[in-house]
Amino acid sequence: MSKFVLIGSGLAGGLLAAYLGRRGYDIDLYERRADPRAGNFVGGRSINLALSTRGIHALEQLGIADEVLRYAIPMRGRMIHDKSGNLHFAPYDRDANKFINSIGRASLNTAVIEAAQRYPNVRVHFNHQCTDVDLDSATAHLIESSLEAEPALSDSRTGVSPADAGRQIIQKGEAVIGVDGAFSAVRGAMQRRIEDFEYSEHYLAHGYKELTIPPGSDGGWRMEKEALHIWPRKSFMMIALPNPDGSFTCTLFWEFEGPRSFATTKTDDHVRRFFDEEFPDAVPLMPRLLEDFKENPTGSLVTIRCAPSDALADLAVDNFIEMRDKTASRTFRAKKKLDHFLEGLLPGIYLPLYTMVTFTRIPYASAARRARAQDWIVFAGLFGAVILLSILLFRVIPG
Repeated sequence: MSKFVLIGSGLAGGLLAAYLGRRGYDIDLYERRADPRAGNFVGGRSINLALSTRGIHALEQLGIADEVLRYAIPMRGRMIHDKSGNLHFAPYDRDANKFINSIGRASLNTAVIEAAQRYPNVRVHFNHQCTDVDLDSATAHLIESSLEAEPALSDSRTGVSPADAGRQIIQKGEAVIGVDGAFSAVRGAMQRRIEDFEYSEHYLAHGYKELTIPPGSDGGWRMEKEALHIWPRKSFMMIALPNPDGSFTCTLFWEFEGPRSFATTKTDDHVRRFFDEEFPDAVPLMPRLLEDFKENPTGSLVTIRCAPSDALADLAVDNFIEMRDKTASRTFRAKKKLDHFLEGLLPGIYLPLYTMVTFTRIPYASAARRARAQDWIVFAGLFGAVILLSILLFRVIPG
């Protein structure tokens, strides 16, 4: 039986271990953090996940989709909050039965890890940090730690952690597969040993901070439940996704540096003034705003690109900019309505990019190419219509 060594038990690692375990492979999955199911999950810097067709299909293959979706809340569109507190709802699709699902990262991560461990040929080892990989012999070098809490984010960037004092382990397989995220030890080994390895990392100027809107006194949601709420403010934004307990997990995306930024907003008065000016309708719903802002860490946003395909990275950055800068625009909302109109007029022929990414399993690169071609045809058609109308008016109206 072939053996694989997986590094990283996040969402991708747990899911891959379950898929390979189902096929009968011998799997050792290593994770530098502690087991999140033992109460070791560190909150305060999480962004809720939006689970849609691709993710649900993957879970269905393991027979756990229904189990996972019990903890999810459907979001049928974006609820845009302007600075005056006015609301604008933009459905994700012309079909009301198509929606994305809000789910906590910890819940989904637990589900995929437990799915993997249902197979006796899958072993999951927490508190094991990968320090190096021998690519030629498919051997992973790891250090076992007795850590009971998640190492700091800065530790994962430098590779230095208290785990360095732990027991050293060498694990060999048919292959070592890196599913260890943005600061991958496996990819680091590939960069050091493969001469033409193409890699880049780009940090956004924005960081993020988790905030909370608690349930109402009756335990219910204090905003529209089935929506992804966005407060777009051009250079920054806040979002809120619903949770089953009636709360919303909010995330502020804001510049690290600048006249108005995380760096310059330190005192309670400055924080309160900023939120009163930018998110006036949210402030009354956030009784722990000041405590959350001070106590929760500020996370970084980094985009990693490796050859051969950057499609997913590009789409993710574009979606971030769209949510932050464009959703408040009337022109953008008009384009979305045109997309839905054309989708209804040309079923199966015209598909908006968001629909292809979220509600189909069309490869990301193919979806991006198709969307660009569609946009070119639409804009060329509109331009031609304007020219034709101008000619007709010129002929009809006497000089």
